[in-house]
Amino acid sequence: MAREAAPRRRPSPAMAMRWALLVAMAAAAGAEDPYRYFTWNVTYGPISPLGTTQQGILINGQFPGPTIECVTNDNLIVNVFNYLDEPFLITWSGIKQRKNSWQDGVAGTNCPIPANGGNYTYKFQAKDQIGTFIYFPSLALHRAAGGFGAINIRQRPSIPVPYPPPAADFTLLVGDWYYAAGGHAELQQSLDSGAPLPFPDAVLINGVPSGATFAGDQGNTYLLRVSNVGMKTTVNVRIQGHSLRLAEVEGMHPVQNIYDSLDVHAGQSVAFLVDLDQPAMDYAVVVSTRFNADGAPPLVAVGTLHYNGATARAPGLLPAPPPEDIEWSMNQARSFRWNLTASAARPNPQGSFHYGTIPTSRTLVFAGSGLVVVAGQRRYAVNGVSFVIPDTPLKLVDNYNIADVIEWDNVPARPDGRAPRQGTPVVRLNLHEFIEVVFQNTEDEVQSWHLDGYDFWVVGYGNGQWTENERPNYNLVDAQARHTVQVYPNGWSAILVSLDNQGMWNLRSANWDRQYLGQQLYLRVWTAEQSFSNEYSIPTNAILCGRAASLQH
Repeated sequence: MAREAAPRRRPSPAMAMRWALLVAMAAAAGAEDPYRYFTWNVTYGPISPLGTTQQGILINGQFPGPTIECVTNDNLIVNVFNYLDEPFLITWSGIKQRKNSWQDGVAGTNCPIPANGGNYTYKFQAKDQIGTFIYFPSLALHRAAGGFGAINIRQRPSIPVPYPPPAADFTLLVGDWYYAAGGHAELQQSLDSGAPLPFPDAVLINGVPSGATFAGDQGNTYLLRVSNVGMKTTVNVRIQGHSLRLAEVEGMHPVQNIYDSLDVHAGQSVAFLVDLDQPAMDYAVVVSTRFNADGAPPLVAVGTLHYNGATARAPGLLPAPPPEDIEWSMNQARSFRWNLTASAARPNPQGSFHYGTIPTSRTLVFAGSGLVVVAGQRRYAVNGVSFVIPDTPLKLVDNYNIADVIEWDNVPARPDGRAPRQGTPVVRLNLHEFIEVVFQNTEDEVQSWHLDGYDFWVVGYGNGQWTENERPNYNLVDAQARHTVQVYPNGWSAILVSLDNQGMWNLRSANWDRQYLGQQLYLRVWTAEQSFSNEYSIPTNAILCGRAASLQH
């Protein structure tokens, strides 16, 4: 049963006026960070990634969408016009949205941009982040039709990165792809009818299965930014005749280990350096799916690393994938280590925050279920609760104290064995808590989990059922920080999170069929002390819908 939220104290008019005056003074003094403005028109349009025309979702006529290039702390103003015939939202995956979950772009925080010309302007800051991120549509199965793109955040001149400047960098948006004559609506209808998504039809690199080319000069070093924008499948990335030097993991600098290939799971991003130190030829850039269900053969996409001036392809077969072995992939994941001496987005080392010495305030164990029948429908769930999107975004419900929508703390802290049920759960947490979260996988496929608004430390991976006895094996010194973590079949992954970002934040499966059918929930990070230093007020341009439609800002 839903319980009414406790009343919230809002900043007084005097406080709001003081804040506005401070902002105006900062702007007048030239103290504000730079602004970058974008106008995006979202439309349907024909695309042919597999040689046969299908309906795609385009941004300014592009598939994939335009890349946002910016510098850490830039203010981003993205004016979106929705010319689809259905509501639309964009989420900014991995962008922390400091104090600003109002701009998160998911159904629990934002009303959709109305169809047929509706408009919303996102206003957010790439605050204290450097690295490789993505944006994508967050409603329905729009992601299966396009609407996604890259966000590359560069460092300010005063912030060094732990490698010499590359000659250039290249963005690789990779992932599985479905051909559906009826577009994303056909896939959505399939899920709504109770049928699981079939195995994908292809894997793409920047929207094509072959032909993507990345050109450079012999003797130079280049940075390749790779993001898995697919619906559900793990991919492996490798380059014929070249090694990959890991340089960045979702905005964090790792120890620069050398790899022959890298696994990138659904929703994840990595960047690596490649030295063009081979004879001047064309070399294959290979992306293939991993851990396919029912033993299906891998899907393969092939691009080209072109040495300028080359006239021939390198001889030999395409580089072979790594063993189809969970332990191999898990050991690679464990080898990702945080570079404690590298600068972060501020002029201090990444490792100056000693996460391993902080006591945790609570432990949450989240187990994703396979397809279960809930209220006569086949759904996915978290700890037995399958999330149903409410008619009013949870952020608005909380802000306006609207009763009987949110089910506070309705997801148990650990699986309790109760029958699967529907709900709209929000877990209440306190600002500045430090918590342990364990993701438990009891199925035979790789799962992937993402937390909006945060990075977290991945302190452990393991097989079987997690227990407290696993904690002595945690990496409490230099665990890799990231925003999306894979959970291997019949295994677990443990993370530590510092809850320093107030707001309503989506915790979801990054396997999009699971997310769509209920494998998600929300975390409400809150404090009774209402201050603009903790969280911004509702934007003046916020769209109000559902039970909040008649309310005033």
